[in-house]
Amino acid sequence: MSLRIAVQMDPLETVKPAGDTTFMMIEEAQGRGHRVFVYGVGDLVYEAGDVRTKARPAKVFPGQTPHAAFEPSVVLDLRTDVDVVLMRQDPPFDMGYITAAHLLELIQPDTLVVNDPAGVRSAPEKILPLMFPDLQPPTLVTRSMDVVRDFRERHGDIVVKPLYGFGGAGVLKLARDDSNLESIVELFRGLGPEPFIVQAFLPSVSEGDKRILLVDGEPAGAINRRPPEGAFRSNLVVGGKAEASELSARELEICRRIGPELKRRGLIFVGIDVIGGMMTEINVTSPTGARAVKNLSGFDAVARMWDVVEKKLA
Repeated sequence: MSLRIAVQMDPLETVKPAGDTTFMMIEEAQGRGHRVFVYGVGDLVYEAGDVRTKARPAKVFPGQTPHAAFEPSVVLDLRTDVDVVLMRQDPPFDMGYITAAHLLELIQPDTLVVNDPAGVRSAPEKILPLMFPDLQPPTLVTRSMDVVRDFRERHGDIVVKPLYGFGGAGVLKLARDDSNLESIVELFRGLGPEPFIVQAFLPSVSEGDKRILLVDGEPAGAINRRPPEGAFRSNLVVGGKAEASELSARELEICRRIGPELKRRGLIFVGIDVIGGMMTEINVTSPTGARAVKNLSGFDAVARMWDVVEKKLA
């Protein structure tokens, strides 16, 4: 079965192939004989019930420079001209992202969208875990200075994060006696009208922040991301070091608990973050880490994803 796949992503020529999960998805699709087109979220057009885009047929060349080649652009009707759309552009999870999800929802069920756009739209990375409070560290969502002050008094050191941030950007740690609390809360309140998220600091982050990939609700491999010396953020984009890892009984329990909800929402390819047995995020927009998981642990989550997609379309 040869599929026509449109990938909604940041420019393919700018990605770093050695570690990029979207590149890995294209590479695997190409190896299976599927045809791949790439386009940016800004290329989407709605008119008279149709959702179309200008897209470039693309091929990738792992280990080569340049790592991709393109044919002249074509206009695709995303309902009739393709079988699958991969929604893989990076956050921020802003109104542009939400609008793209609304538009892609219109082409279903004629075209399979991975991940399901309605599921993505209703599941920001730091919001979906709120459905599972017993799997999280103590967590607060607020704009209130007094509420944050009381939360820190009860829980000690805290971490403050933008509610719709990504890649570890804007994540700050405040000790129980840090006098910058008021200034930090004022800063976050000035970033926009939305609340922000506060969590009890987990000292076990020094041992690593585990990224677990799930495909169609089932665990498909994991890596441990250890923060650089003297830091607490372990995201690979800010210098975290990946190391091979297996899943503990607690982590398997977390996957078992959230898996049915992920399947119900059509979230086929997901990455969750777990620190010391506590889930901090459920990443559904453009989860990363598949290359490191394959290199370090041998699990190929991307191949499993395409197995699931091909089965759904068979």
